[in-house]
Amino acid sequence: METTARRLGGLPPAVARLATSPHLLNGFLQLSAAFEQTTLDPLARETVVMTVAVRNGCHVCVEMHTAKLRRLGADAGLVDALHEQRPLPDPRLEAVRSFALDVLRTAGAVEDERIHAFLEHGFTEQNALEVVMGIGTYTMSTLANRLVRA
Repeated sequence: METTARRLGGLPPAVARLATSPHLLNGFLQLSAAFEQTTLDPLARETVVMTVAVRNGCHVCVEMHTAKLRRLGADAGLVDALHEQRPLPDPRLEAVRSFALDVLRTAGAVEDERIHAFLEHGFTEQNALEVVMGIGTYTMSTLANRLVRA
């Protein structure tokens, strides 16, 4: 928690509430740091995070990652589309969003043609697994945040 507070300039209430389970909090912080190091570009990573956060109704995650998207220079059309769960104006990022939803919809048993559609946008098999990592990381976060009423 101290590292998080130093990095963010204070301890977000959601982090404090998750600290009830140090194992969950540490696991999330380690996984999210590892996800930040994946080969997915920052906007693709945030597309995964926002897709999960909006789908799971985690308002604190949506708020935090909307701010991050803005810091990354994402345009309002992209942010609005993510909030509204509609196709994104950027075809490459839409491929990420669609693939993430396919992974969730099929519990990982994504149809071959949907995998190929993701890969056709310049992504790799490694990126596909990194999307799964992001889904897992932020599913844990969003469900825990909702459970503790963050």
